[in-house]
Amino acid sequence: MDLSSCKHLRFFGCHLNSMACKCVALFVIALVFRAALLSTFPGLGEVVQNSIVVTHKGSLSSNLELWTRKDKYLEVPQIVWGLNNQKIAFARACLTARMMNRTLLMPSLSASLFYKEIDLLQPISFDKVFQFERFNSLCDGFVRLGRYSDLLNRTQLFELQKGSGRKWTIERDLDQLREFSGEQYDAYEVIRIVGKNPFLWHDHWPVKDYAKVFDCLVLVEEILKEADKVVSKIREMGRKVRSKAESSQDTSNSKSLSSLPMPYVAVHMRIEKDWMIHCKKLEQRSNINQICSSKEEIMERVGNIVGLKTPMIVYLAVADSLLEDNSILNGWKEGLLPFEKKKLGVMGIYKKYPYLFQSAIDYEVCLRANIFVGNSFSTFSSLIALERTMKIYKMDITTSCGIDVTWPSYAYNILGESDGPQRWMTNMSDSRLRAISYGTENISC
Repeated sequence: MDLSSCKHLRFFGCHLNSMACKCVALFVIALVFRAALLSTFPGLGEVVQNSIVVTHKGSLSSNLELWTRKDKYLEVPQIVWGLNNQKIAFARACLTARMMNRTLLMPSLSASLFYKEIDLLQPISFDKVFQFERFNSLCDGFVRLGRYSDLLNRTQLFELQKGSGRKWTIERDLDQLREFSGEQYDAYEVIRIVGKNPFLWHDHWPVKDYAKVFDCLVLVEEILKEADKVVSKIREMGRKVRSKAESSQDTSNSKSLSSLPMPYVAVHMRIEKDWMIHCKKLEQRSNINQICSSKEEIMERVGNIVGLKTPMIVYLAVADSLLEDNSILNGWKEGLLPFEKKKLGVMGIYKKYPYLFQSAIDYEVCLRANIFVGNSFSTFSSLIALERTMKIYKMDITTSCGIDVTWPSYAYNILGESDGPQRWMTNMSDSRLRAISYGTENISC
């Protein structure tokens, strides 16, 4: 029976000889046919489901669902600059792909540290630094990474030029992302963003979204094992110091203490010449006098940390240019025993690798320290403070004010209790990452 023979029938209260009702009838027939087909061939439903991953959009519109498609991709420029600038740029690229309902194609990082000499950058694949499968497992349902080998048709590509300059406002940038998230661009398997390094893109996401991405970044085993060696060496020095101290006094609990992992303090010491020039200019521009710290100020404030037990090993995470400056090892408060990688005897571990790996090892050593002290205007220090804050939050603790916490962090550039450094926990409710990307003096416990 065709539709023409039923033109006098009524459907939902209207005659089928009207064009609107004919369209409704065809739509209903299509739905019935689809249901019958899926019940006969249930595997077809799986094919559809396997091309998407359901995620919930957190920051821009928490009530909407995002469909992170496995068959649509976003490609971004090579990620450059320091390790932690690269981590921020990578997270921003992930969140951009999430907003556009696409899988991020695994980007290239930069093994070398050059800010202006782009030709000297040494590209390195993301999975040579971080664990690819572990990332997707930990971030499942939030963001997703893909490989170029996953692409079906590399010719289905659209180039999206990122805007720049003062006229390219955060509102215009957000409008552009929303536009290219639309269905009219679904025909393109890959959208390639060209232009600036993702670190310089406008920021549209809260700290908590970035923290989720950072939490999924796990260094490859090779780097973790090298960090293990450095930490073991630090704790070995601590045992020797503790053993010497115990031998000079009769302590009833010496055996129980010696069986515990030796604690250490890690200090990210920013006093190299290029940093001091930068921070002095920053202080003048921003009218803030709590950015730069001399080595004497750092030593004094670390020594004034309330409750710090001695003797204590202090690991100094410093630039290689300072390793010949023996003055950084002198002047510390009695009971604080400073070591840098040269004095510790681990230079050989670092020298095997390019800059990015060296920085990753130092980052891991500082992250694992019992106490971390850094500069709140350093991206390196700020990301360590963020990760340590996340560890504290996982223990259902939201403040370290007036209490002892397992992962305390301090900022030596800001004066705190008893002339020591200011206790430091990241503000996880910030709507932007700016305080971490560019630094802030507004920190608290």
